[in-house]
Amino acid sequence: MKTIAIEEHFSVPATRDSTNPPAGGSTGQYMAEVSKKLRDLGEGRLADMDAAGIDMQVLSLSAVEGISRPDSSSAAALVRNSNDMLAEATRRNPQRFAGFAALALQDPEGAAAELERSVTKLGFVGAMIDGTIDGLFLDDRRFEPVLAVAQRLGVPLYLHPAPPPSRVFEAYYSGLPEAVAYSLSISGWGWHAEMGLHSLRLVVAGVFDRFPKLQIIIGHMGEFIPYCLARSDLQLSRAAPHLKRRVSEYFRTNFHITTSGYFTVPPLLCAFMVFGAASILFAVDYPYSPNAAGRKLLDSAPLSHAGLDLISHGNAERLLKLPVQREAAAPNRGQ
Repeated sequence: MKTIAIEEHFSVPATRDSTNPPAGGSTGQYMAEVSKKLRDLGEGRLADMDAAGIDMQVLSLSAVEGISRPDSSSAAALVRNSNDMLAEATRRNPQRFAGFAALALQDPEGAAAELERSVTKLGFVGAMIDGTIDGLFLDDRRFEPVLAVAQRLGVPLYLHPAPPPSRVFEAYYSGLPEAVAYSLSISGWGWHAEMGLHSLRLVVAGVFDRFPKLQIIIGHMGEFIPYCLARSDLQLSRAAPHLKRRVSEYFRTNFHITTSGYFTVPPLLCAFMVFGAASILFAVDYPYSPNAAGRKLLDSAPLSHAGLDLISHGNAERLLKLPVQREAAAPNRGQ
């Protein structure tokens, strides 16, 4: 089964990973291993891909403090350097790697220009945006230059979580042991709740009425949206008569979801029943999650061959405009 994984991360020397957790439990050793793999865009990463039968990774910069700095010129320099380094990696291994641009959204006009450069000059297939920007969600009107360029170029924006703003962390996660609070605020729960909220805000703020062809990708089996969509559709569609369509309809025309970090069958079946195979893309969240776990999900999923072909590679080829004639490069592929 040809396999393209689309939420796979890397880091560069000029940035410092912001997801380093507080000391506690076994997280120190885990993050040391993750940090090493984040920096590897060569043989080690390719070997990990081959071992699990991953033919291609679409790479994106891991959420870093540098991009969220108030100094927009500093952040812009960091992301330009990162995008140039990623472009070099994709040139070295064009059949194994593609790229999502990093953007410094503190300067929306500059971010729009960097998105255009990344797609038209570097060959990237979209951009990844991490969390809120200066405490604002992407539905804020100041970010419309970026949305306009993404729609015009026909490339998706992948919305990825980031650690919450300090006021949110204090309100929701204080009063717990430090390591527990941190984990609860990110991948233990908070990331997915906030990203589901971010997605719903885009809809109810009318973003897709203004940009009807804009495509958004969200990870982690849909960030709670598949489970909650029917109720959200009922309540929010009543409350938002300004929208041209029902809330659920925007999710079926303007959103794709990925399997990143979710490797059990029940969430996949829920996502499949709500969104259908044509809106689900395979992802691992490497190196935060192991490639083998993602492969195991594909191999155990009780879906048709046609549906699995769409999820494992067909949807990525279509949405990201990847050449469908790419030959599988991994010699030790999964069945």
